[in-house]
Amino acid sequence: MSGKPLGYSILQIRLHWIVAVLVILQLVFGEGISGGFDARVEDGASGYTLQAVAHIVAGLLIGLLMVWRLGQRLSRGVPDEGEGLQALAAKIGHWAFYAILIVAPLVGLAAWFGASEDIADLHTLVKPVLIVLIAVHVLAALWHQFILKDGALLRMKRPG
Repeated sequence: MSGKPLGYSILQIRLHWIVAVLVILQLVFGEGISGGFDARVEDGASGYTLQAVAHIVAGLLIGLLMVWRLGQRLSRGVPDEGEGLQALAAKIGHWAFYAILIVAPLVGLAAWFGASEDIADLHTLVKPVLIVLIAVHVLAALWHQFILKDGALLRMKRPG
């Protein structure tokens, strides 16, 4: 017995889906901050448009929820991630999500409050990386569900 839980807790599941929705909203509507940021950098204006505030608040929420998720992962644990390359890929993917979704909001805040285009460019690089990571994550979940038929996808729907 490895001591690992058989499934995720209801809290882990809810945090996962809340963060997923917030990330999708950020990816779809996140460009709305550009006008406010440009006004900040070029004109010295406050830049606090509705879109900018929404992006900042959602980003902060994602970062905080990911820190909470990380605490849950470290204190409660997660189900077994498999063996060999599958386990390695799962670990890399999961830790990449934690790193990106905790660091990106901090970089975004630094760009905004520092009115730094260079830091904003770094923050903008997150989007394509995150899209690829999400696509791989979804494909892996579908692989588990329909090819391996190992019930891995159900672990993110039902507490265990």
